[in-house]
Amino acid sequence: MSAIHEPPFSAPDLSGQIALITGASRGIGRNIALSLARAGADIVIAAKSERGRESLPGSIHETASEVEKLGRRALAVKTDVRSQQDLEQLVAAAKDTFGGIDILINNAGALWWKPVVDTPPKRFDLMMDVNVRGAFLLSHLVVGDMVARGRGLVVQMSPPLDRSMMRGKTGYCISKFGMSLLAMGLGDEVQGSGVHSCALWPATAIESQATINHGLGGPKDWRKADILADAVLGILSLPEEKVQGRCLIDEEVLEELGVDDLTRYLCEEDGKPLRIVGRDGVQSKLWQG
Repeated sequence: MSAIHEPPFSAPDLSGQIALITGASRGIGRNIALSLARAGADIVIAAKSERGRESLPGSIHETASEVEKLGRRALAVKTDVRSQQDLEQLVAAAKDTFGGIDILINNAGALWWKPVVDTPPKRFDLMMDVNVRGAFLLSHLVVGDMVARGRGLVVQMSPPLDRSMMRGKTGYCISKFGMSLLAMGLGDEVQGSGVHSCALWPATAIESQATINHGLGGPKDWRKADILADAVLGILSLPEEKVQGRCLIDEEVLEELGVDDLTRYLCEEDGKPLRIVGRDGVQSKLWQG
């Protein structure tokens, strides 16, 4: 287990709440799972990996074990988010075990950063199925119960609608922007119900198996996944008007909570993280609505 990370602000008390996180066997999803567990939540860990390997270390059972070592309950469910049956069984298992879902983090993702002419149809279909369709179906299966209970948070791990991101990765952006549109539209639909919906995205490249395996820079170019885990805690601390239907950026969520020194998140002390969104104040305008 990695060293325990403490957020640079007072974390919300999530005792009694249930969080379901897809893609939680490693990387960003795992970090979010452990962060929410430290804040008191019980965790449903959904991903395909039941056994780690060299190129993809970590598994749902390893994350579940780490959650339990923090004193929280964990449920590991092998899930392919492309499968409607898997998602239905995932939600049913979460309800049977814990009674309901209070926090949904749609984190599972497929990545292919290539121009249109270099994107095979099967790659495009994979991104659409994993990213936008999987997120839509799981939101569909969970949100009704949240509204009925008058509380909940749904976070799509997706970017603001920033056209400057698209060149060289149009297919990927189509799928991720679809998730962001889901967050925005769902935010309008659940307004006033006690359920909050938003998207969250890093301002810089993050250390993960995606950046490692796809050769997207090195440690000096990355921030730790802890910054996104802290941003999720931050979203849970913010009032509805700062969250509902918005496409949020990790560092701006933290700034709203008074965190202005982000050096704690550097992978290397002298690192200069590669910015992927937020140029020219675009995200500040989105934040202000």
